[in-house]
Amino acid sequence: MTDDHDASAHLPKLEASTPAFTIGTAAELLGVSQGFLRQLGAAGLLDPQRSAGGHRRYSPYDLGLAGQARALVDEGLSMDAACRIVTLHIELAQARAEIAELRRQIRAATRHRRGSSNRRHRDRR
Repeated sequence: MTDDHDASAHLPKLEASTPAFTIGTAAELLGVSQGFLRQLGAAGLLDPQRSAGGHRRYSPYDLGLAGQARALVDEGLSMDAACRIVTLHIELAQARAEIAELRRQIRAATRHRRGSSNRRHRDRR
């Protein structure tokens, strides 16, 4: 995927989950139509928060996902295929983070066990 449509480069510094952008602003930042963003919602990729008045509010994270999907659609993929690929990227990143955490826990448990084993061995002398 290319970074041609990375909206985050043009965004103010916000928390990734802050619902700060109306659909019009989000569409303008991404260079897409409001309908495109609605389609991403219908496809299940985006689930923007709603204002008290029921208007969609997109976060920087949402814009990042939409930008990735747009890049894939621009490369000729269907909307459904683009959404599936972006979703799989998210799932892969989550799985890698979980694996890294489990490896960290295993290393910590192994060090702890070795330390306990060394203490027991010294106590027997």
